[in-house]
Amino acid sequence: MTLSRIVMRLARNPGTEFAGGDDHRGYALTAPLTADGLIDESAYGKAKAQCVVRRFAPDEDPADGVLARKGSRWFFDYDEDDSADDEPVHRLGQHKFAVGEYVTISDEDGRPLTYKVVEVQPAA
Repeated sequence: MTLSRIVMRLARNPGTEFAGGDDHRGYALTAPLTADGLIDESAYGKAKAQCVVRRFAPDEDPADGVLARKGSRWFFDYDEDDSADDEPVHRLGQHKFAVGEYVTISDEDGRPLTYKVVEVQPAA
């Protein structure tokens, strides 16, 4: 099983303060992908501890967490004892992680924001 490093940066989000996007805000995710770029759910089960995420933004400290799943719901979890910090990823199991694709992630306030995949490479 190979893990991939996926970098997503904030895309244009009309109607928000990020209408023009922001290349300095985003996520770096490490997760197993299938050959066609989808999350490999069976490999995830074997590599949960290695499936990590880092949220970054210029005006806040980076937040480190894990990729988590409850049923069909995928989310980024920054504190396993506090579900209030969970950031759901809309239809993560159906997203193709390839450069140029878009992913919707609900921020810490529950607001859905769109991110663009800008990098996918084997994790170091």
